[in-house]
Amino acid sequence: MPDTRAAYRRFFAFDTRWHDNDAYGHINNVVYYAFFDTAVARFLTEEGVLEIPTSPAVGLVVETQCRYFAPVSFPDRVTCGLRCARVGTASVQYELAIFRNDEDAACAEGYFVHVYVERADQGRSTPIPARLRAALEGLVTGRGAPLHPTAKPPTLPP
Repeated sequence: MPDTRAAYRRFFAFDTRWHDNDAYGHINNVVYYAFFDTAVARFLTEEGVLEIPTSPAVGLVVETQCRYFAPVSFPDRVTCGLRCARVGTASVQYELAIFRNDEDAACAEGYFVHVYVERADQGRSTPIPARLRAALEGLVTGRGAPLHPTAKPPTLPP
């Protein structure tokens, strides 16, 4: 059973677009991930804790999942709910939900994990900066699953 809007801390509205629909007449699954990514980026920039071109510490996505409960299609308007399951030393697990129009139950729910790294040296994790941690802690609900214990930055080519 999907969660309702009451389970989330912040909300971001998005219009669906004609080209978001796939051949089956509903929003393609990759669009949900774009909604998730955009909601987190908007949260971070609106809180003033991420300057996209210059922040020294950046979050890399190392794990994602999405479960679908009901279809969404153009011209629906969606709202993406955001909360945090856990804020660790160098990682955070965001939990997100997609709500169609004014419906209270989520059409899709998912999560992704950011592991923070220094922009200049993305080979190892770095502690989440204090201002960012404070903003993230305001999203923690205690409802989510524990962060995957092996989450770490990907190995990148030199």
